[in-house]
Amino acid sequence: MQPIDVKVISTMRALAADAIQKANSGHPGTPLGAAPTAYAVWAKRMVHNPADPAWRNRDRFVLSAGHASMLLYSLLHLFGYGLTIEDLKNFRQLDSKTPGHPEYGHTVGVETTTGPLGQGVANAVGMAMAEKHLAAKFNRPGFPVVDHYTYCLMGDGCVMEGISGEASALAATLGLGKLILIYDSNDITIEGKVELALRENTMQRYEAYGWHVQEVKDGEDVDAVAAAIDCAKADPRPSLIVVRSIIGAHCPAKAGKNSAHGEPLGAENVAALKKELGLDPEKFFDVAPEVYEETKKAAESGAKAEAAWREMLEGYKAAYPDLYAEMERWYAGEIPDLENDEAYWQFEDKKDATRNTSGQVLAKLAERMPNLIGGSADLAPSNKTYIKGRGDFSAETPEGSNLHFGIREQAMAGIVNGMQVHGGLQTYAGTFLVFSDYMKHGIRLSALMKLPVLYVLTHDSIGVGEDGPTHQPVEHLAALRSMPNVYLWRPADAHEVAAAYAKALTLHGPSCFALTRQNLPLYKNSGKAAMRGGYVLADSAKAVPDVILLASGSEVEVALGAKDKLAAEGIDARVVSMPCFAVFDQQDEAYRESVLPKAVRARLAIEAATSFGWHKYVGLDGDVLSLDHFGASAPANLLFERFGFTADNAAQKAKALLQK
Repeated sequence: MQPIDVKVISTMRALAADAIQKANSGHPGTPLGAAPTAYAVWAKRMVHNPADPAWRNRDRFVLSAGHASMLLYSLLHLFGYGLTIEDLKNFRQLDSKTPGHPEYGHTVGVETTTGPLGQGVANAVGMAMAEKHLAAKFNRPGFPVVDHYTYCLMGDGCVMEGISGEASALAATLGLGKLILIYDSNDITIEGKVELALRENTMQRYEAYGWHVQEVKDGEDVDAVAAAIDCAKADPRPSLIVVRSIIGAHCPAKAGKNSAHGEPLGAENVAALKKELGLDPEKFFDVAPEVYEETKKAAESGAKAEAAWREMLEGYKAAYPDLYAEMERWYAGEIPDLENDEAYWQFEDKKDATRNTSGQVLAKLAERMPNLIGGSADLAPSNKTYIKGRGDFSAETPEGSNLHFGIREQAMAGIVNGMQVHGGLQTYAGTFLVFSDYMKHGIRLSALMKLPVLYVLTHDSIGVGEDGPTHQPVEHLAALRSMPNVYLWRPADAHEVAAAYAKALTLHGPSCFALTRQNLPLYKNSGKAAMRGGYVLADSAKAVPDVILLASGSEVEVALGAKDKLAAEGIDARVVSMPCFAVFDQQDEAYRESVLPKAVRARLAIEAATSFGWHKYVGLDGDVLSLDHFGASAPANLLFERFGFTADNAAQKAKALLQK
C-alpha cells in the first residue's frame, strides 16, 4: 500500500469523525474500521464515473450497513460526486444532502436507500439479477453493452438479519457471478461482542450456499482487499469477502469497543484519532490537495471507461439497430398507452376471481411491456403471476422473466427494489396478502424511494375460507393504506383490475393489489373511472341520494345487493366503489364532492376487514360494516353470512342511519 493510500484513508476517517462529532449524532465505528476496504473498492477496482453518476453500465455500490453513512458520504465527497465540505458539516441536519442513513434520489451517488439491516444485501442481489437478465437480452458477441459488477458492504448486523440469508441463498442458486459481497467483520454490535448472539461460521455457511468465499485477515490491507476482488471476479459464483476489521480503528479509547458503534467519539477522542493518523488535531474537515489529486485518478479512469463503452454502443447501434432501440425504450421506462388500448380492457363477461383477472392483465402487460419481470414466493399457481411464453429466470436461462423466489417473501421485496432501482426493468412480486407482513419493510422502502413496484397480494379476506384466521388478512388493508406513497388497490372486478394496473404504472410509489380467491361479477358500469381511485358505480335516481354505500373489492357486490333491497322500500342509494383511497384523495375537491357530496351524511362503508381508515369517508354520522376481529375456519360463503356481509344486513344498517 502506497503512502498516498494511507493519506486518503486517514482523511476519510477524519472527515467521518468530524461530521459525526459536529452533529453530535451518528455511527463512527464502521466508517473508521471499514475505510480501507471501501477505499480499495472505490479507488482500485470499482468502475464508476462521478461526472455521470447515472451511467447505466457503472458498477454499483450498496452500503447495506447504512448506519455507516459517513463512510459513503466521505467517498462521495472525495471522489467528486458533488457533495461539498459544507454538506459534510451539515450531516444529519434538516434539509441536508447527508441524512442519517443513505437515501436514494436524495443524494447523488446513493444507489438505494439503506438502513434497515440486511435490506441492502437483498437490493444488491436484485441489481445483480437485473444485470444478468439485461445482459442475456441485449449483449451480442463483441458488444457487452451490459457488463458491470455489484458490490455490497455489510456488517455483522446484516449477517444476523434473516433477509440476508434468504437473498444470499437465492443468489447462489441463480449463479450471480457479478455480485461481490464484502463482510466488514469487526465482531462488535451495540450490546457487545458478536459472540453473545452469533457463533456460527459465516464463511462455511456461505460455502454451503454455493458461494466463492475468501478471507482478508487484516482490514488495513488495501492491496489484499483488491486482490480478493480480482479473485472474486475470476470465479463464476457470487463471492463473499470476509474482511476482519476493528470497529473504531485508530481511536485509542474506542477501538474494538461497542461504544464506538453509535455515538460520537467525543472531542478529545477525535483529537487522539487524528494524532494517531498523523493528522493535525487542530484542523477540522481538512483535505490535503494531494488527496483530491489521488481520488481524481479513479474519476479519470471511470470517464475513460464510459467513453470506451459509448464508442462500443455506437457500433452496437449500427450492427443491431432494432435491439438498440428496444434497449433504449427499456431504460427510458416507457409506459404503453393503456387507457386508449381497447383490447386491454376487454374481458369475458363472466364471474371470476380478481386474482385470475390479475393474471390476465399481467399477460396483457407482458405483451406490451417486454421489460416486465417478476414472480412469486412459491405461489405462482395461486397468485396467477406466471406469464406463459416468457421462460424462467435461472442460472442457465437468465433471459427468462418469470422469477422464482422460493418461500422468501422478505428477500423478494428487497430484491425487486434492487431490480427496479437498477434501471431498465419493471418489476412485480406476488404472495398472499396475509404474508405481506413479511414484506412490510421492503414495501416501505419501495415507498421511500418512490419505486413503482407492483405487489400482487391475493387471497385478500375471509374469502380464503377453510385455511382459517392464520391465513385470513383483516388488518392488512389498513396497514398498507397507512403507509405514505403506497397505493393499496382492492378492485371489484376485471375492469377495475385493469384500471389499477394502468394507473399504478404512472404512480411515484409502489402499488399493492389485494385480490380475491372467490369469483366476482363483471359490472357493466365499471372501468376506466376506477383509475381515479373512487367513483360512482351505480347512481341514485335522485339528484341527492338518501344514502351512500361505499365498498371495495368483493363487498361491492354486497353494496349493489343492498341498493336493490333499499330501492324496494323506496330508499334511494348511491353505490361508490373505492378501489384505492390514496388515488381518490389525490383528486381535486370538485371531483371528490361529486362522488361523495357533503350534503349526504348517511353513509355506510362495507369491507370484510378492520374498519380503520373508512371513518374519514363516512364521517361521524356514518357507519362501517367491517370485521374488527379475526376470522374463522369455514367455507367462505358461510363466513360472509356469519359475519354479516350480506345485502340484507347492509340494507338494515343503511336504514338505521336514516333513522338517526
